[in-house]
Amino acid sequence: MLEHGGRLRAAARHYGIALADWIDLSTGINPFAYPVPPLPLQAWQRLPEDDDGLVDAAATYYGTRELIPVAGSQAAIQALPTLIPGERVTVLDPTYAEHPQAWRARRLRRCAAHTVDAAIDDTDVLVLANPNNPTGERFALPRLLDWHARLATRGGWLIVDEAFIDVDPAESLAPFAGRPHLVVLRSLGKFFGLAGARVGFVLADAALRQRLTEHLGPWTVSGPARYAARAALADTHWQQATRQALTAAGKRLAALLRQHLPAPPQGTALFQWVVHPQAAIWHQALARRAILVRRFDTPPALRFGLPADEAQWRRLDLALHALEDLPT
Repeated sequence: MLEHGGRLRAAARHYGIALADWIDLSTGINPFAYPVPPLPLQAWQRLPEDDDGLVDAAATYYGTRELIPVAGSQAAIQALPTLIPGERVTVLDPTYAEHPQAWRARRLRRCAAHTVDAAIDDTDVLVLANPNNPTGERFALPRLLDWHARLATRGGWLIVDEAFIDVDPAESLAPFAGRPHLVVLRSLGKFFGLAGARVGFVLADAALRQRLTEHLGPWTVSGPARYAARAALADTHWQQATRQALTAAGKRLAALLRQHLPAPPQGTALFQWVVHPQAAIWHQALARRAILVRRFDTPPALRFGLPADEAQWRRLDLALHALEDLPT
């Protein structure tokens, strides 16, 4: 099992600090999660039903009906290699670690974002995240569509993980869902802050959706999760207000990190990523102050999520200021 952010209980045990005292900035999940309304009793009592309105709400939100719900995009990440052919697989480096893990049985090539174009004509499956996690790098729609066309002409596939794109939906490939050999993954875990619900969507052509549905089996998303997701996807007022709030918070976080760290941050509205030669030392020093961030080793870097309130912003500012004398 790969390591991910959010292992707050393990950090609390390791550092001997009470769980309630921690600030968890390790996940990139919206700390201002969608306020799910009270669940009706039948959401717990009845088996999930496909015609409960979830697909309709998702179709309106994503602008396409070429989709199916899954138990978080992770379920699709693990299933797609069993359904998509192709020996030569290219993934970004660095990127969300579950992507190369899922394709490890193929001839796997890792490449930096600026070298993807050169790798297209020697690739059967290109897997990337847009924006990329953890670096925040973005790929413009015309570029992605060109890569898809070049791949599809040879029977190749483009798989794009859009877990962090909801703040900027105009950059999404969702309107092009249904094109053969194109797969788009979406999630309610980041922007909506509903990671625990385990709800995602696979946007793809009908043939692949059918194979994926048969592979995953019935009732992949629980009734309570479907109810919460349907409400969140339909709440346009909350979505608009949250996009504005997250955009402002992301800029604030980037400005704060520029004050204290030697390298400029880059990222999205939900996280900022900073290359730092002493990332391990800074990660541990922050943890001793009960602030959990995500550490990366190649290259050495730290990823910071958003503080949840003014008290957390102040604690982060003070902690970073105290660490400025550490090696850089």
